[in-house]
Amino acid sequence: MFLLAAAICAADVSPDRLLAMHRSAIGTDRTGTLTARYAYSGQGLTGAVTVTTDQRTGMFVTDTIAGPSHSAMGYDGKTPWMADTSGYHSAQTGGDKRALAINEAYRRAELWARPDRGGAAIEALGCGKLQVTPRGGKPFEATFDPRTGLLSEVRERQSYGVSSTLRYADYRRRAGMMVATRIEMLTNDDPSSAETLRLSGLTLGAARAPARYAMPASNPADFSLPLSGRATLPFRLLNNHIVVDVRIDGKDPLPFLVDTGGHDILTPATIRTLGLRPIGATPSFGAGERANTSGYVRVARIDAGGAVLTDQTVITLDFSPPAVEGLTLGGMLGVEFFERFVVRIDYGAKTITFIDPHRFDARERASAGTGMPFDFFEHMPQVAGTIDGRPARFDIDTGSRSDVTFTRPFVEKAGLRAAYPDGVTITDGWGVGGPARSYVVRPRSLALGGVTVNGPIAGLSAAKAGSFADEGADGNIGSGLLKRFVVTFDYPHRRLYLQRLGRFDADTGRFDRTGMWINQQESGFEIMDLADNGPAAAAGLKKGDVVLAIGERDVASLSLSDARSMLKTVAVSRPLPISYRRDGKVSVAIVTPRDLIPD
Repeated sequence: MFLLAAAICAADVSPDRLLAMHRSAIGTDRTGTLTARYAYSGQGLTGAVTVTTDQRTGMFVTDTIAGPSHSAMGYDGKTPWMADTSGYHSAQTGGDKRALAINEAYRRAELWARPDRGGAAIEALGCGKLQVTPRGGKPFEATFDPRTGLLSEVRERQSYGVSSTLRYADYRRRAGMMVATRIEMLTNDDPSSAETLRLSGLTLGAARAPARYAMPASNPADFSLPLSGRATLPFRLLNNHIVVDVRIDGKDPLPFLVDTGGHDILTPATIRTLGLRPIGATPSFGAGERANTSGYVRVARIDAGGAVLTDQTVITLDFSPPAVEGLTLGGMLGVEFFERFVVRIDYGAKTITFIDPHRFDARERASAGTGMPFDFFEHMPQVAGTIDGRPARFDIDTGSRSDVTFTRPFVEKAGLRAAYPDGVTITDGWGVGGPARSYVVRPRSLALGGVTVNGPIAGLSAAKAGSFADEGADGNIGSGLLKRFVVTFDYPHRRLYLQRLGRFDADTGRFDRTGMWINQQESGFEIMDLADNGPAAAAGLKKGDVVLAIGERDVASLSLSDARSMLKTVAVSRPLPISYRRDGKVSVAIVTPRDLIPD
């Protein structure tokens, strides 16, 4: 096998010759509308995929049914869009979505087979592999069989740091053209992510107007509010996470995290409690570099204090284990609630209000604070701003506990490590993908629209995978920064409003003064990470030690959230005894807190 591959590579051909072979292999110029139907299987699910493509321009609509999940995406030559499994449509103008849609349209229209290559820059990588950069798109790799000219593989870096591989096989002549009848899809080269499409039908019809590829209107009728048109409920701010009580199918209320960066989710513990049976096993990605596995269940009713969604397909995912949050979460209220309501989060009063979008009138908008537009980056609102004068695109993520985390591509492009030499490296977050480690600094100011925050805490990520390795966003703003405001999300009009609070929590803008990351353990708080040369490390504490008392406070009298807040606000330079257990022996370390990042 190796000798055959070596022989093929030795006879490698130029890009022009290779693409001429490809053009000859697939047939002459294509026009009209091509509709391809596939049987889908993968990740424990089966279903069907229908792809409709304009053969001249590559405009497309893809409709996917996989088990209980039904989603869609499309591109009309101007605006990419998507429909999530709840049926809500959103224009995808944030991040790299337009560039990825241009790439998809380029491939679907076979523009590389045209004499001008569709205006793309094409570079030979050897062995039939080309790097292709369409005009307005982003680079991807395409491999063609040097013997036949047929496309065999496409590799592309997609949103949120995900690597996508498509493999094309079993070419047959259908509807007068040569097409792959089997397509295999892989995410991050993970075999458990494998999905397969098998061609079940192919038809070629007359060309359609661009409007047929445009985003349909969203008119979901699966939600309700009280007659007043709004529902307000209290929340607890734990670890800078918004936690509210939610009823599923009329059962006892469970604590749910509110997250613009996520979907409606039920944890495995809730699935067991409700006696539901999830299906499917889909890789999920977020903060942290590891993938997690999710499935789907159907629920009849999700009730958040009178804001109700009915007949929903909900994701099942262990997105935040009890050790990380200090409590067992029932699930997550995510984008599906933000899509249907105007959502106001008052971090001062600790209340969240769901408002009928039709009643969010000019008077309401005027009183909501400073307004600014946002783009959708998948389900995340993305706002333009600056960090110390540098332009940046910020995802607004209430599910993040941090002030702001900058993605590795932006950190490298903007030279942020050199710009802020007085930082500290430590775990500063924990998401679906596990712990997230950053170099933490304090910029002078961060601006969103007409609103400026002075001296925020910023994590400079070095992640090679996960959402912080994504070049589609520059920074991720969390509740650590947002809790300085009353924040109003108007998804229907793509507007964000910020109204500054007169007073906010004592730990706002503070970083752990001992240099530790702690998680809940049965008998105390386990030290999961330490800042090199930080106060805790200097006092002799180590990873794996279990904290039993902080100063005069026994851990039994402290929640994990309170302990983390306490370590941000303890007095500087005043010795702090920390009782801990290591290898069954209890000892006391005298820690001298200090500000690890200067004000």
